[in-house]
Amino acid sequence: MPEYPRSTASIAGHPIHPMLVPFPIVCFVGTLLTDIAYWRTADMMWADFSAWLVTVGVIMGILAAIAGLTDFLGNRLVRAQSPAWPHFLGNLLALVLAIVNMFVHTRDAWTSVVPWGLVLSAIVVLILLVTGWLGWAMVYRHHVGVAE
Repeated sequence: MPEYPRSTASIAGHPIHPMLVPFPIVCFVGTLLTDIAYWRTADMMWADFSAWLVTVGVIMGILAAIAGLTDFLGNRLVRAQSPAWPHFLGNLLALVLAIVNMFVHTRDAWTSVVPWGLVLSAIVVLILLVTGWLGWAMVYRHHVGVAE
């Protein structure tokens, strides 16, 4: 039986990184949707939702990044997988852009979303589509963190 790359950051044998990543993903997609709603309606409620969603997404993204970085640095077999580096670098870029977006969303009203908040939200979601696919490949093709 082949040796699968193990997750370094785990609880009772369950990898932590895949437990955490849905939270920032949902928050960042929600930020894009509420940015679009604000852009179309100019209802301040949507801009407020965007600010909260991007902030919670950044916090949860940092926690997911810590777990992912622990796995990435803690096991050379993980780093040896072909999707590992693009997944790592893409998620790092998405998190940095989300942090910038969080600060953009601290502005007042229209300038918090249009145009840069909306653009950054869309770019982050597009990056996450690619890195999510790469993360899927890490687990389902390369069996990273999968119990034997």
